[in-house]
Amino acid sequence: MSVKAKKHLGQHFLKDENIAQKIANTLSFKGYNHVLEIGPGMGVLTKYLLEKDVTTHVIEIDTESVEYLKANYLNLASRIIEQDFLKYDLTQVFNDEPFAITGNFPYNISSQIVFKLLEMRGQIPEFSGMFQKEVAQRICSKEGSKVYGILSVLTQAFYDATYLFTVPPSVFNPPPKVDSGVLLLKRKENFTLPCDETLFFKVVKTSFQQRRKTLRNSLKTFNLSDNLKANVIFDKRPEQLSVLEFIELTSLIEND
Repeated sequence: MSVKAKKHLGQHFLKDENIAQKIANTLSFKGYNHVLEIGPGMGVLTKYLLEKDVTTHVIEIDTESVEYLKANYLNLASRIIEQDFLKYDLTQVFNDEPFAITGNFPYNISSQIVFKLLEMRGQIPEFSGMFQKEVAQRICSKEGSKVYGILSVLTQAFYDATYLFTVPPSVFNPPPKVDSGVLLLKRKENFTLPCDETLFFKVVKTSFQQRRKTLRNSLKTFNLSDNLKANVIFDKRPEQLSVLEFIELTSLIEND
């Protein structure tokens, strides 16, 4: 028995054992006792996680995959969460305990997975996994890059992001049309920002909605004082600002 990949779920099953093992080895397994795998499919990565000295949980929305996992990974059965990761309240499983996340993420929800990670950053010290290559690169990119954007800034405000390796389409069934990339996010020791964090998210998102414009133009809706708008930082476009500069910018707006 095997599971048929479903297009509407963005499923591309990894079939390369070496890569599965490499992904399992991206995490340090230190500072937490639980790992959550998103979208395990037929368990190619899961089996390597189960060898680790942590408790592995999986969350899977596809009923067929869940049945397969229950039949083939008996020791996992009680830790299969048959839910939509984006909608499910993970505190029902982990309470307030820390846990890591990994997976071969469905392409169609990969950015939303990162946004949920950021919402739960207080509980997730480590995160790794496979994305479309361009998404993985965007998350890890620095200011000045064409792909630097909202995901890059928000993620790197709280996590150190490392692009680890590229994975070709041929190791998946069905093969996707593009390369994939594996990354690692390790939460910063001090992941509390020295500014209003809600405002920070708003400033970053608003800035990049008009990424070709200067911040003076893109942040008009904030009704900033003329005095503040005279600051040279507002001459810049959002992709020119580092994460630290976005934090400084938020503080300036907060104190305007």
